[in-house]
Amino acid sequence: MSNKQYSLEELGWKKTFKDQLSTKEEEIFLPARVTMTHKGHVVVSTGDSEHLLKIAEKGIGSLNQQPTVGDWLLLDKNSIVPERLLERTSLLQRMAPGQEVKLQPIAANIDTLFIVSSCNSEFNLNRIERYICLALEAGVNFVLVLTKEDLTEEAQKYRKKAKKLFEDIETITINGKDHESVQKLHKWFEKGETVVLLGSSGVGKTTLLNTINGTTKEKTGSIRESDEKGRHTTTTRSLHVMPSGALLIDVPGIRELQLHDCQAGINRAFAEIVEAEDMCRFSDCSHQQEPGCAVRDALEQGTLDQRRLDNYLKLKEEAEKNTDNIAEKQKRKSGKKNKYSRKWKK
Repeated sequence: MSNKQYSLEELGWKKTFKDQLSTKEEEIFLPARVTMTHKGHVVVSTGDSEHLLKIAEKGIGSLNQQPTVGDWLLLDKNSIVPERLLERTSLLQRMAPGQEVKLQPIAANIDTLFIVSSCNSEFNLNRIERYICLALEAGVNFVLVLTKEDLTEEAQKYRKKAKKLFEDIETITINGKDHESVQKLHKWFEKGETVVLLGSSGVGKTTLLNTINGTTKEKTGSIRESDEKGRHTTTTRSLHVMPSGALLIDVPGIRELQLHDCQAGINRAFAEIVEAEDMCRFSDCSHQQEPGCAVRDALEQGTLDQRRLDNYLKLKEEAEKNTDNIAEKQKRKSGKKNKYSRKWKK
């Protein structure tokens, strides 16, 4: 964000959020959008001014959960203390990387998610399917953008492979450095619309944004020639108003995207496998040796793809395991609270 003042509508304020406020709340609170997160604090904007708010793990003020970039908060007009987190229209989240069992929100209140990959060795069908599951679970409109079409003669082959992943996915190949090529994306960058680009480092997200914005001020990271993997050019999650009036939530390149509580998204992303599973003789069929396995029959007939099945089973197991781990952690926390509460009453 900058020192420029914005209206709430220019920050993405919509009827969905306004309808959550009572008449009294409109009088005593200021709506503010989270524009940046750092460890220990968030930055919010009311349109007229920006404020730095300290946060704790359990939340801030009277909030019982941590806000993330894109969230809308209600601030007390006098103290600027947040009183309420408005209900989100969407939330992208993942398991936090590393050993600690916890969820990490990525961004909230998104209108369009751009899944960004590239027409080179970075292109990975399994990874793209992860992003599709994430978007479907969150109920977010999503577009697959394949960059670096200018560096290969097989861009359309990449596009055809990607199109097979999900029937309704809109897939666009572009040269991120070419203004005419990038024009294909402009219809999603409308005033007041919130967009987010997700993808691995080095796929050309920053270059793409530079071209869309007509700027060169954002640094781009070079790619190591040996493995075509890029260096991170974004290190914190932040929200920016683009020249078009769209709101961009910029996130670091994602190296690890572990799914959590994503069964509905996975089922939609792999609908043909779920449909075959429903025809299996046993409801708990592992699709290995059981008789009457419709999934194995479909594989033999060539109507199901083995790679797709393997990734489906992997993602399903991963999401269930992570969901159980989070639930177990919350149960232990709740048990500790009850224990201390009982001691206090004595």
